[in-house]
Amino acid sequence: MKLEKSGNIISAVEDKNRILHAFIVTSLFIMVLWFVRVFEFVTGAQLFYFGIFPGKITGLIGIITSPVIHASFSHLISNSGGLFFSMLTTIYLYRQSAYKTISIIWVLSGIIIWIFGREAYHIGASGVVYGLMSFLFFSGIFRRDKRSIALSLVVIFLYGSMIWGLFPVDVTISNEAHIAGAIIGLACAFGFRKLDPPGKYEWEPTEEVDESDPDEYEMHGETKRMKLNSYAGAQRF
Repeated sequence: MKLEKSGNIISAVEDKNRILHAFIVTSLFIMVLWFVRVFEFVTGAQLFYFGIFPGKITGLIGIITSPVIHASFSHLISNSGGLFFSMLTTIYLYRQSAYKTISIIWVLSGIIIWIFGREAYHIGASGVVYGLMSFLFFSGIFRRDKRSIALSLVVIFLYGSMIWGLFPVDVTISNEAHIAGAIIGLACAFGFRKLDPPGKYEWEPTEEVDESDPDEYEMHGETKRMKLNSYAGAQRF
C-alpha cells in the first residue's frame, strides 16, 4: 500500500487567484498615489503640509498621510517601481502576514521619523518601500526555505543599490524614512517568520511512502508529527 505525504497543496486556480489579488491591490494603491500627485499638480494645492514634521503635534497627521504624497512626478516614478514589486510580492507570497507587515511599517516608521527626523516635512512612500524590501530580504534569512531565500537573492540583485539610500548623501532625501522602514521591515520579518509556511504546488512531484517498509513508514509518521507541531506553533504566534 502506498501513502502520499500530506502537505499544503496549492492548486493552479488558487495560485492564479493569489497573483490576481496581489496585482489588483498593489495597482489600486499605486493608482491612489498617482491620483494624489495629479490632483496636486492640476489644482496647485500644497499637500506637503500633510507630511510628517518631527516634533510638532500638527505633524503627526503625516504618519498616516505622508506615504501618499510626493514632491514631484520624478519622485513618484522613482518610488512606483520598487513599491509595485515589493508590495505585490509580499501580498502574493506572505498572505497571512502581508497586511500586518504593511500596516506596521507604515505606522511605526512614521512614528520613528516624527521622533528622530530632521525638522522638515517628510513625504513619500520610500519608507514603505524600504520596509517591504527589508521584510522580503530578511524573511529569506529567518525562514530559510527555498522560496524565501531565492526571493532574498532577487531583492539583492534588483535593488541592492538601495543600500546607499540609508546614508545622508542628499539633504533633500529623507534617509531617516529609509532607515526607519528598513528597521521595521527587519523586525516584521523576524516576528512573522512562522507565518505563511511555503506550500506545495499541485504540479510538483509528491513523495510516496511505502507502508510495507516499517522504517520508511515510521520516519514518515515522525515527519508528519513534526510538521503538525510546527503548524500549530505558527498558529499560536
